[in-house]
Amino acid sequence: MQADGSIAAFAGHYSVSVGPFSAAAMERARHLAAGLPLASIAGKSALAREVGLLVHRLAQRGLLEYRLFSSHDGRDLVIIEPQAPGYWPQRAKLGEGDTVVLSRFAYLHRRGNEMVLESPRAGALFRIGDPAIAAALFALSRPQKISKLRREAAAFIDLAGLLLDCQILLKPGRNDGDGARLNEGDGNLVLWDFHDLLFHTRSTEGRHANPVGGTYTYAEAVPPLPAVRSAWPGRKIELRKLSRPEPISGFAELLHKRRSTRDFDDEHPIALAELAQFLDTTARVLSEWNSGTDFGPDAAYSTRPYPSAGSAYELELYLAVSNCEGLARGFYHYDAGGHALVAIDVSAQQLQPLLAAAEFAMDAPGPPQVLITIAARFGRISWKYSSIAYSLILKDVGCMIQTFYLTAADMGLAGCAIGTINIDLFATMTGLEFHVEGPVGQFALGRGRKPE
Repeated sequence: MQADGSIAAFAGHYSVSVGPFSAAAMERARHLAAGLPLASIAGKSALAREVGLLVHRLAQRGLLEYRLFSSHDGRDLVIIEPQAPGYWPQRAKLGEGDTVVLSRFAYLHRRGNEMVLESPRAGALFRIGDPAIAAALFALSRPQKISKLRREAAAFIDLAGLLLDCQILLKPGRNDGDGARLNEGDGNLVLWDFHDLLFHTRSTEGRHANPVGGTYTYAEAVPPLPAVRSAWPGRKIELRKLSRPEPISGFAELLHKRRSTRDFDDEHPIALAELAQFLDTTARVLSEWNSGTDFGPDAAYSTRPYPSAGSAYELELYLAVSNCEGLARGFYHYDAGGHALVAIDVSAQQLQPLLAAAEFAMDAPGPPQVLITIAARFGRISWKYSSIAYSLILKDVGCMIQTFYLTAADMGLAGCAIGTINIDLFATMTGLEFHVEGPVGQFALGRGRKPE
């Protein structure tokens, strides 16, 4: 109980406020530690509704797990861990004549002493406690009828509807054949390899509940590597006497000036004209052209100031503006072809968490004046490249961020790359599916505060 009468939930060093609740609701909620049947909060009484609200709020913050028990010995068959905020167990309807098959993005792996079933498309993971269920999952590498599963693995049927809701199981279309295994009911997924979609969702925030960022997970087990690698044995060729003590060009001097700056001067913010010049220098389309038949299938391409794999230029810029002279606070897309900003209608409740997360990630005293989210149109790369598509996107992001840093230094502005981003929040703000166009990097931009 907090001073204002609201309830705080604690998980290790992490705590969240879930709002005020009556003493009766809190007494019922104490049973959550041992397990509370979902049916007990499905009633229409005022107490059931209040407990249901509390349970939903805990679920939205990833503080609940759900258990399926066997009917004869009370042993856990499956434990469900929510991975996305707002996940709530729902059973999709299945008839005896329905056919289901595993998603090609589903995977079963060992975690500690448990077997865990996951998918980058799912809002939850499933800890499998019954070997019969694992065997049923193996059989579902090929389409299976529910009637057959009921005969051979009755314990699996209760789980099947939950897996179907999470898109770990699919209903293949009657005339789809192998195509249903390829597109998963969404044509945009044809362009994704399994390892790329998994890497994208697990190296960002929003679709998993794993620790992210500087957690120093292995600090007690392994000492840090040295800052500078020890020299290889062998004959050494000294280069210092061949190098000049001072930078030989303005560009070399610029490289030495590059810094990450996290403290911005909000009394003298970046101006719209400066932002326009920054975007013109770093990201504007310089030319457009079409490939000929000698370069594979005919496709349109562009040229921009930074290098891009295969000239795909799949990266798009979205600007969350907190403080920019001449530009209203809001969320914008940079039209690189037209060199223009296009306002996107988002709520303050969406914009503020985006800026606050960047402030937290930078360990900064305040939000960035302009937060640039680098998003990728994934299909621009994966349409051509196999196995290396996502790695190429990340290399392009690195090229763009270095271009940002050098341009900011040249203009006397401040910048800082940011390592994490919530892909589900971005999807909510833009209305874009996370696997169609999603964030792969961020950069804070503004006018740095002069040291006192």
